[in-house]
Amino acid sequence: MGAHGAAGPLALPPPPLSIDTRGRDGAIGEPDDDGGEPLSPTARMFHDFYIVAVVGLGTPIDFHPARAGLEVTLVRHPRFSSIRVMDGPEPRWVRTVVNLDDHIIVPDLDRAAVSADPDRALEDYVASLSTLPMDQSRPLWELHVLDFPTSEAASAVAFRIHHALGDGASLVSLLLACTRSAADPKAPPAMPSSAPGARRRARPVYGAPPRPAWSAGVLALAAWALSWALLAWHTAVDVARFVAMALQLVRDPPTLFTGVKGVESRRKRFVMRTLSLDDVKLVKHALGCTVNDVLVGVTSAALSRYHFRKLGNDNDTNRSTCFRSVLFVNLRPTSGIQQLAKMMESGNKHNDLKWGNRLGYIVLPFEIVKHDDPLDYVRNAKKTVDRKKHSFEAIATHVIAETVTKLFGIEVSTGLFHRMISGTTVLFSNMIGPAEPIEFYGHPVAYIAPSNFGHPSALTIHWQSYMDTIKIILAVDDAQFLDSHDLLNDFAESLEMIRKATSRAQVLKG
Repeated sequence: MGAHGAAGPLALPPPPLSIDTRGRDGAIGEPDDDGGEPLSPTARMFHDFYIVAVVGLGTPIDFHPARAGLEVTLVRHPRFSSIRVMDGPEPRWVRTVVNLDDHIIVPDLDRAAVSADPDRALEDYVASLSTLPMDQSRPLWELHVLDFPTSEAASAVAFRIHHALGDGASLVSLLLACTRSAADPKAPPAMPSSAPGARRRARPVYGAPPRPAWSAGVLALAAWALSWALLAWHTAVDVARFVAMALQLVRDPPTLFTGVKGVESRRKRFVMRTLSLDDVKLVKHALGCTVNDVLVGVTSAALSRYHFRKLGNDNDTNRSTCFRSVLFVNLRPTSGIQQLAKMMESGNKHNDLKWGNRLGYIVLPFEIVKHDDPLDYVRNAKKTVDRKKHSFEAIATHVIAETVTKLFGIEVSTGLFHRMISGTTVLFSNMIGPAEPIEFYGHPVAYIAPSNFGHPSALTIHWQSYMDTIKIILAVDDAQFLDSHDLLNDFAESLEMIRKATSRAQVLKG
């Protein structure tokens, strides 16, 4: 295994493999004979973007089954066994032989610091990954082994993956495909509201309803036509705003959350907190909304709480500020975990599963305001999200990005993409995790905490569910947010405040 740290590698015996690691077509990572696969335009734009995912484990790490498991799953994935070749007429992916020792990294940490505060040691190490270069001559992923107990887990592993390998939703799904149900070690984990192995399409927008039958009457047909007219209007407005942001004709007002120039290359800190998914669902059912609506409302409440506390404007309830978040939306059919597991098992890139980055963008406004009724944060969030659902913004922005790339080249589209992100304030995402306990190559999983870095934002907000919990993960500019744990507290306290308000409202109704 490789090592990271001044003192050199941790001595480990070569682990014997107890299972066959040869694919159906020969050795793992066997080079392509077709000259490689072209990079998508989005993959070329994400030249310095990375995903980092910390997985907390319930037991100390047993290296032998973990290494053997990686060799028959992740290493066989076409992207994880390819290098990115940028020279020549067209950048492309080229399959190569993977040396797993180059990708598994065991840091040599200060044992005294780990013993004194293991949570801080884990946090500091993951933060260091945001400034370390990645070897571009190898497949663009790493697994960092942190084999010491923290307050939430007996050990942890941290994946660092170049965003060119795929969008966040696809990569998290792929990592989950490397896990198994704790109840049945041969079965992939069960995901909420989906049959095992089902392929689902990400649907960020709902659009207009289907056309009613002619027998439904004039009013029903008129309502349907009006719905399509509103859909077209909303899409036109959203696209106009997107273009204005890309050209920097409009920008968010400066706030405490605005990043400084060059923020994309500054050190990021990843802080996390586990909250109750049952509390989120309580609010969801009481207000007749979705989990995402609740999370957007909690986010607005938390950022407002932090903003007014830092500025000392506790008595000023009339002023409000609005800034925007960019959501990356996966427009590919989202392959089921079972299909991803089979793809890795075969090691064959020539299959019907689509992979890579095919992203659209949604610009979601957040209001910084003080509400007398905490439930107003969720009610307003629902209105905002419902409005965004009735638009083809994600599809239209993807088409715009692809068209600009084809007409003017990757440098122009990359520059516009950077300017668009720079004109907003935060990045926001919400991902669904397994509904049952899972294992990572025989290790019980305690938590899953994905995030990313490399984009021009000082604050990135991720929500990740797992069983009956939901974890909030913040990626912050380490120098700008010295009180990042206070911001985490604001998220926990905002959810509790909204939950209590929901319970009071239910008692009054009852």
